[in-house]
Order: sequence, then C-alpha cells, then structure tokens
Amino acid sequence: MEFQAQAGAARRARTDCAVVGVHERGELGGDAVALDRALGGRLGRILKAGDFAGRLGETLLLPDLGAGPAARVLLVGLGSAKSWGRRPYRRALLAAAQAVLRTPARDAWVTLTAHAVPDVDAYYRARYAAEAFGQASYKVPALKSARKPAPPRLASVRVSVAGRGDLVAVRRGLEHGAAIAVGSATTRDLANLPANVCTPSYLAKFAQGLARSHRRIRTRVLGETEMKRLGMGSLLSVTAGTEEPARLIVIEYRGGKAGEAPVALVGKGVTFDSGGISLKDPPGMDEMKFDMTGAASVIGAVCSLAVLGAPVNVVAIVAACENMPSGRATKPGDIVRSMSGQTIEVLNTDAEGRLILCDALTYSRRFKPRLVIDVATLTGACVVALGAHNSAVMSNDDGLADGLVAAGRRSADTCWRMPLAEEYSEQLKSNFADFANVGGRDGGAVTAACFLWKFVDGLKWAHLDIAGTAYQTGAAKGATGRPVPLLVDFLLSA
Repeated sequence: MEFQAQAGAARRARTDCAVVGVHERGELGGDAVALDRALGGRLGRILKAGDFAGRLGETLLLPDLGAGPAARVLLVGLGSAKSWGRRPYRRALLAAAQAVLRTPARDAWVTLTAHAVPDVDAYYRARYAAEAFGQASYKVPALKSARKPAPPRLASVRVSVAGRGDLVAVRRGLEHGAAIAVGSATTRDLANLPANVCTPSYLAKFAQGLARSHRRIRTRVLGETEMKRLGMGSLLSVTAGTEEPARLIVIEYRGGKAGEAPVALVGKGVTFDSGGISLKDPPGMDEMKFDMTGAASVIGAVCSLAVLGAPVNVVAIVAACENMPSGRATKPGDIVRSMSGQTIEVLNTDAEGRLILCDALTYSRRFKPRLVIDVATLTGACVVALGAHNSAVMSNDDGLADGLVAAGRRSADTCWRMPLAEEYSEQLKSNFADFANVGGRDGGAVTAACFLWKFVDGLKWAHLDIAGTAYQTGAAKGATGRPVPLLVDFLLSA
C-alpha cells in the first residue's frame, strides 16, 4: 500500500473515498470544510439532521455522491471532544481503515491526520495512520482449503497535512508507519502459523531468506552440535525431549557506522511449549504455538529497520526450540550447566523460556553490544499482573527502562516498569545448584526476570515480558504484532 501526504488544494483532490472525522455534537473542520463545500453542503446537512452521532469508532458511508472530488465519503466518529487524545485518535483511524477496506475504493484520502491531537505531533498522527491501514489490511496466513480471499483493492492512501510546515514530518511518519506495519505483519504471520509448520528450522530458513532479500542483513544459524560445543547446556536441556532440532539464529542488521556497537535483541523462540514433563493443562495448550512471539517480534523489528534503511546496528539472536515430554526430556530436579558456567536446578520444566534465554544472553556478549533487550512471552504471572494492556519491563539500568517506557507511550505500544531487586532473587536459592529456575508463585514475573539478571552482569539490559500483549485469545485469537512498534520506536531514537 502506498502512502502520500496531501497538502493544500483539498477541494480539488479527487479520491474514491474521503475519510472525515466528526466529534459528538461537533462540526466539520479543516479539509472537511472544503470538501463539504465541493459537495454542496451535504455533509453539514447530515450532521445538522442528526443522522450521524459521532460516537467514537462509529462510521457512516455515503456512496454514489456523483460529481465532486470524492466518489464516496466515510464519516468516522471521534467521540467526545473532552476525551480526545492519542487512544481515541488511534481507535478512530482503525475504524476508518476497516470501513474503507470494505468498500471497492482503490484509493482513499484521510483528513483525520490534520486534526490536532493533544500531545501527538504531525509525525505520529501520520505514522499511526499508516500503521492503522496496515493493521486493518492484515490477513492470517491462508491455510484453509477454501479459495483464498481476494487481496484488498485499496492501493494508495493520502493523508491531510495541517500546514506545509508539517509536510516533512508527515512524510517521515508515513514512511516509518508503513515499515512498522510490514514488521508487525511479519511477526503476526510467523506467530499465527501452526507449530507443525513454524518449527525452529522454519524460523531459521525464514531468517536466511531475509539476508537474501536485504543487503544490510547477514544471517548465521547454529545447530545443536555447535551449541553443545559452546556449552549451551541450559538451552539444550529444553529441547532434549523433542525430535525437532533446536536452532540459534543470529541476524545482523548493519545500518549504522562500521564498527559501531550494536543493540542486541534476544528473542524467545519456543515454537511449541507443552510444558515438558511439567505438562500444561490441556485447555488453551493450542495457544502455546505463540510462545515464539518474542522471536517473531525481534525478527519483525529487524524487517522494519531493513525496509527503512535505518541508521543503526542491531543483532537479533533467536533461541528456537520445542519443549516436549519424552523419555529423553529433562526432568524436574535435573541440574544443567549454562553457557556462563553457572548451574541451574530445573524445578519446573515449564519455566523453559528463561533456560534458553540465559544462554542466548551469554552468547550476545561476543558482539560487545551497547545494550541488550530480551523479548519473551515468559510468564503467566505477567498476564495476571498487567493483563493484555501493558508489556512488563524490568531493567538493571534506569535510563534504558525509562527509554523503553517512553517509546511505548509514543508508539501507543505501552509497557510498565516492574521491580528488579535482590530480595526477589532470594526465592531462586537451591540446595543443589547455583540457583533454581523458579522461585514460587509470588512475584513470578519478577523472579523470572531476576533469573535472567544473573546472566547480564556488566551489560546494560532490559527484559520485556510480552505474555499478555503478544496475542489475543477467544474469538479474536491471533498474534497482535506487539511489541514491534515499541521496539522500532526505541531503536530509531536510541
């Protein structure tokens, strides 16, 4: 989908569908006024007659308008002017995008981006618009036997610019938003695939394909023999019970200066998590195909950077494996040695994400990163604490944590800082090894982060637990594409 900025001469802009925002009991503003004049005042009469209430997300399509700049007009409700802000603006954009995509329109003109939004500048108003159309046009990978749905007819979207002084910022916002939409769709595609398709080997081949498609990407894949040689006993303990071989996937994106220290993104890639010997309850176990969404997210973020040609160096390290029960599987009470040399008593084989991440974090040191962020659907405790609204962030560096929280706020892909303290680490004590892999139910999301903390001494590090935000359950089951917007926003400003 192509995105363009529309500045000036709005009354002469011809389009298949013009999108006009209206507040409750509100009036037309900005480019919509010029459009209404060109349509003989029809929009104003509809509002005056009360045929459109302007409730947030409400839409009304006016087709077959005859002569004029717009073949059809879509009115979209902006809700109360008193509560107008970032979230209502994004909701209105998504509702508009979904409605436009249901029409035969090949191009659309969105006037919402010229509306002032508190604490949201022209760049983000445009970026959110491109992201919204990307989100609305996303389709789950087609694996059904029925005929594949036709691709959307919509090929181009123009957005209004409040003033010519905003033109550069709006164009940059559209460019960035479109790239983020590509990365989010990549993440969703990988996470939505079933576990019998998206295996560790599949992820590895996908990453190798990225290197063939983008000249700034280089991919290396390590097999189990190489991981064993490196001493990754913790990671390999998770994959011991499955026939699917594990893969450590290293994707280097080189967009910054030569020799500049990279940002390391470490993703949890458990392509199916049965819980191992500590078997999960059957209800909802099908959703454990989403346990590789941390890996999918860092891959998606790299895709966005590559599309943009962003001036930053990033290395994405994906620890990919399955966690399955068998006669060879790791048992509760087993002790394993990590790549760092520290020993771990595995009290619960369903706390496997930290066991693969710790070796991947240790491996990241060879790139001498300026900072490290791991991303993982790590704990159900995080879902209990924060629900589906915020990802959790824990960090050993206040500046890094603050930067991620700020990026989450700007991108509307929010995260919430949770504590990281020695008293929580006390729960990981073991009589038989350096420490255990679990510390009980209390503070489970924090003790999981404290476990990882033991492997990042000397590194500037943050941990993102996306267990509640990476995918939806129920009728709308599927990956969300989060936290790609947060990661890309952070990396573009890092």
